[in-house]
Amino acid sequence: QTFTAWCNSHLRKAGTQIENIDEDFRDGLKLMLLLEVISGERLPKPERGKMRVHKINNVNKALDFIASKGVKLVSIGAEEIVDGNAKMTLGMIWTIILRFAIQDISVEETSAKEGLLLWCQRKTAPYKNVNVQNFHISWKDGLAFNALIHRHRPELIEYDKLRKDDPVTNLNNAFEVAEKYLDIPKMLDAEDIVNTARPDEKAIMTYVSSFYHAFSGAQKAETAANRICKVLAVNQENEHLMEDYEKLASDLLEWIKRTIPWLEDRSPQKTIQEMQQKLEDFRDYRRVHKPPKVQEKCQLEINFNTLQTKLRLSNRPAFMPSEGRMVSDINNGWQHLEQAEKGYEEWLLNEIRRLERLDHLAEKFRQKASIHEAWTEGKEAMLKQKDYETATLSDIKALIRKHEAFESDLAAHQDRVEQIAAIAQELNELDYYDSPSVNARCQKICDQWDVLGSLTHSRREALEKTEKQLETIDELHLEYAKRAAPFNNWMESAMEDLQDMFIVHTIEEIEGLIAAHDQFKSTLPDADKEREAILGIQREAQRIADFNSIKLSGNNPYTSVTPQIINSKWERVQQLVPKRDHALLDEQSKQQSNEHLRRQFASQANIVGPWIQNKME
Repeated sequence: QTFTAWCNSHLRKAGTQIENIDEDFRDGLKLMLLLEVISGERLPKPERGKMRVHKINNVNKALDFIASKGVKLVSIGAEEIVDGNAKMTLGMIWTIILRFAIQDISVEETSAKEGLLLWCQRKTAPYKNVNVQNFHISWKDGLAFNALIHRHRPELIEYDKLRKDDPVTNLNNAFEVAEKYLDIPKMLDAEDIVNTARPDEKAIMTYVSSFYHAFSGAQKAETAANRICKVLAVNQENEHLMEDYEKLASDLLEWIKRTIPWLEDRSPQKTIQEMQQKLEDFRDYRRVHKPPKVQEKCQLEINFNTLQTKLRLSNRPAFMPSEGRMVSDINNGWQHLEQAEKGYEEWLLNEIRRLERLDHLAEKFRQKASIHEAWTEGKEAMLKQKDYETATLSDIKALIRKHEAFESDLAAHQDRVEQIAAIAQELNELDYYDSPSVNARCQKICDQWDVLGSLTHSRREALEKTEKQLETIDELHLEYAKRAAPFNNWMESAMEDLQDMFIVHTIEEIEGLIAAHDQFKSTLPDADKEREAILGIQREAQRIADFNSIKLSGNNPYTSVTPQIINSKWERVQQLVPKRDHALLDEQSKQQSNEHLRRQFASQANIVGPWIQNKME
């Protein structure tokens, strides 16, 4: 019954119908007609003969057409249909229903039976007491059929008045409304459904598929009406599209014109921060600003092609944009933009790496320069000091050893100065933005280094010269000491002798002292020469010191006998000599007087003596 009603719902479109499904398809004519109606395609011309072979050929044409649609007909042959085999005929019709009424149903990526079931579930979900899980018992109470109708045509059914406990009324209401208002023939019997524990699934699916196609057809009709309305506004819409194209093309070309010079600018910045900001701006351009423009360009081309298609379909002339705003103009501008963009990021990264190297080199230069400057601090003053002028020979030798150590240190720092100069040169070659200050500092270091070298050489010469002079002075001091000591002893002995008390009894004794004193005085000229020679040694040492601005620290280290002492003692000797002369001359005079008296006494004694002797006798 259901399959018959379904076939008639299509055959009536061709002005015919069937009464008995297993009899009316036996000649194959209505079967071929049914297939043409439901497929919209023409089948091969049927054979009009009444013979069995004609019927088999017609049925085979129908079966071949079904097979051409990808349907496998298992155990169904033309002979069974021609022979009126009801089971085979119903199987064939079910296969046709599946292929042409159910298979093409697609809902949310599901198709055929599952798609139809999902469509029912989606459409009846808001309705109470409806829970479509299958194509048999879920439909027994009739509410699911009424819900499908109400969902699409709510004015046809008063759903809230339906009762779940009155399934026959519900079913008949749905069947009658569907037949009357939806042009869906009654394919099911309400009492059969209610009185059957499990209604026939194929019958339910066939009937429900009619609802799907009915509502789908209504939707298509509505869409067609909408298209008619759109056709009325197509000219105005086309005008809007033209205006939109002109504006969008103008804006896009203006943006390209502004952006290309920015991308072509390869002027480097001075600092990493500035280059990193340029890189960030470029990445913002790639990430934020360009993508919308890419979409605009694509949309512009789509709109242009869409507009041309609409105009062509409307039999209107093709759209010709303003001069310079053609799609080809935009593509040329975009190609120029891409060429400008190409390599820009690589250039930015290379520049950042270059600046990072420059910063690293500059920091290295600053560190080495600071270390060198800290080391040189006070070195010029140290080299310029004239501490050697007041130094002793031992001091000057210590200063020379200290200077030799400094020279070794200076030589060790030569490598750092060369590194500083090399780094400064590399910074210049790499076009470092602060090269002037680097060059100035490097030049100052090199100039100071030259000064230190010159001062070091001068100080060494001065130290060595002073050492040589001090050695000469030291030799003179030693010679002075060697000669001054015995001369000083001689003067002390002379002073002692000149002040020595003498006692004499005879003229011979005094004359002996006078002779010795005269002999002593005869040595005084030689002694004076020795004194002058000794003092000359001291004067020579002082002359050398004065001539070379050497400040002698003090007395002769080899002797305590100073020139002052020698001169003082010499003056004393000079004073004592005349005193000794007077003393000796006085004594000589006394002795001469005494000698005279003795002689007088002796002569008188020669006279008186015999007289006294005579008296005594």
